[in-house]
Amino acid sequence: MASKLSTLSTTMAFLLLLPLFTTLAFADTSPSTPISPGTACSSTPDPSYCNSVLPPNQKGNVYDYGRLSVSKSLSQSRKFLTLVDKYLQRRSALPAAAVRALEDCRTLGELNYDFLSNSFQTVNKTTRLLPSLQADNIQTLLSAILTNQQTCLDGLKDTASAWSVKNGLSVPLSNDTKLYSVSLALFSKGWVPNAKKKTTAFQPTKKQLAFGNGRLPLKMSSRNLAIYRSVSQRKMLQSATVGGDVVVVNDVVTVRQDGTGNFTTINDAIAAAPNKSSSTGGYFLIYVSAGVYEEYVNIDKKKTYLMMMGDGINKTIITGNRSVVDGWTTFNSATFAVSGQGFVGVNMTIRNTAGPEKHQAVALRNGADLSTFYSCSFEGYQDTLYAHSLRQFYRECDIYGTVDFIFGNAAMVLQNCNLYPRLPMSGQFNAVTAQGRTDPNQNTGISIHNCSIRATDDLAATNGSVSTYLGRPWKEYSRTVYMESFVDSVIASAGWQKWDGDFALSTLYYAEFNNRGPGSSTADRVTWPGYHVINATDAANFTVANFLLGDDWLPRTGITYTSTLL
Repeated sequence: MASKLSTLSTTMAFLLLLPLFTTLAFADTSPSTPISPGTACSSTPDPSYCNSVLPPNQKGNVYDYGRLSVSKSLSQSRKFLTLVDKYLQRRSALPAAAVRALEDCRTLGELNYDFLSNSFQTVNKTTRLLPSLQADNIQTLLSAILTNQQTCLDGLKDTASAWSVKNGLSVPLSNDTKLYSVSLALFSKGWVPNAKKKTTAFQPTKKQLAFGNGRLPLKMSSRNLAIYRSVSQRKMLQSATVGGDVVVVNDVVTVRQDGTGNFTTINDAIAAAPNKSSSTGGYFLIYVSAGVYEEYVNIDKKKTYLMMMGDGINKTIITGNRSVVDGWTTFNSATFAVSGQGFVGVNMTIRNTAGPEKHQAVALRNGADLSTFYSCSFEGYQDTLYAHSLRQFYRECDIYGTVDFIFGNAAMVLQNCNLYPRLPMSGQFNAVTAQGRTDPNQNTGISIHNCSIRATDDLAATNGSVSTYLGRPWKEYSRTVYMESFVDSVIASAGWQKWDGDFALSTLYYAEFNNRGPGSSTADRVTWPGYHVINATDAANFTVANFLLGDDWLPRTGITYTSTLL
């Protein structure tokens, strides 16, 4: 987290936002100074395991140890994929639930291999602190690797029929997770500047500015431009940075259920999108006309810089009903899942209609780096919005749910959004968030900025008999901040709820800043060691500019955003 943040004003905040296990002596040591493995390992969450990884009785510097750790991590990620494949080879003898859990692990393992390959290329050729954005890119990937490991393990644990598979994978999963944690800690020490500077805002090219003024960009036909104009005239894509549309679109396809478009299903349109598009090459725009689309949408890692626009909330509706009770993992229960970097979603409703009695049932699962949703609605009950990993931004979206309905371990900012707790099952309480940070060096968390929290009509009718909380700690280093938001009386005066006894109460980071409304008073809030009422200096660390380095990448999406505090 320290890698994204400007210098903090208080000693307590500084300690919370830097890696928590760094000794003072090691913190003052230059990363290029030769040190013993034991000294290097003192900065990691599990020094004993770290010492078993680094070569004994040899001195190197943090860069030497970091390269070795990332190299070993890459090798282990390949071995884990091979192990998962061995289990999948006998899928016919396994229950469907076990196969689904294994397939999740396979998908996540492939991402880990990709992320570690990318990370190793950087650390292997660089022996210095990196520029802020480059450091953040790699810290984000290494953070996501740990999240992927935990997701694989959670899926196996939640699948009772996969007990034999779980027993065979739990040890390598655990050991690899410890190794990946070492890599993240050493990278944070050697390559990440303690206080990142804000990057220069994105500047559009002449071609992009020409498009904003109404002239054709390269590779866009007059027909496609007409379609683009028809869906962008509603001011869905406006940028205060340059005063107009700056989005580059290289191709447009339409989805219409009546057969008058290019495709009748969303997944067919996604399949037609090019693979591995670049951030500068322009978006592949899928325009989805009004209708109810009963399909499970999956945008995999190859489908990068794809933009999808609907006709509006409650007009373009994508719906499904998968749930954990019906044999799916939480990860693959999603109605809409996206992993492709740079995804932009606009003017759609995404639903999971499984209902509260089916427990975990995801509407949107987002594991796409540098992804954005604008003017969308996500509707479900438990686990509605799964902000799984990497960097995400949501603007003017509506999110409905009950238990933990915004959860995951991304670095995410929700801005100008409406959060609607709804009526849960009898005996349940509502938790708006359940953030899943498992490691103190992960640059992840939920930042809720200038949003509104109000009960749905069915919950409001209970007259406070159902408790609703701002969040609870799903994992040990859970981190959630509410800033400059409206909090209605639906939120209990304590504000936050425990997960299990005193689990994570001293390691979490929950904070509130300058909120308003009848539920915003902090006078009777919890008194946990990890809970804080913060000032503007500390709150600024969780803005779009600092938490996501969003000034570097959000302008090219064309989505309106506020870079700093109000």
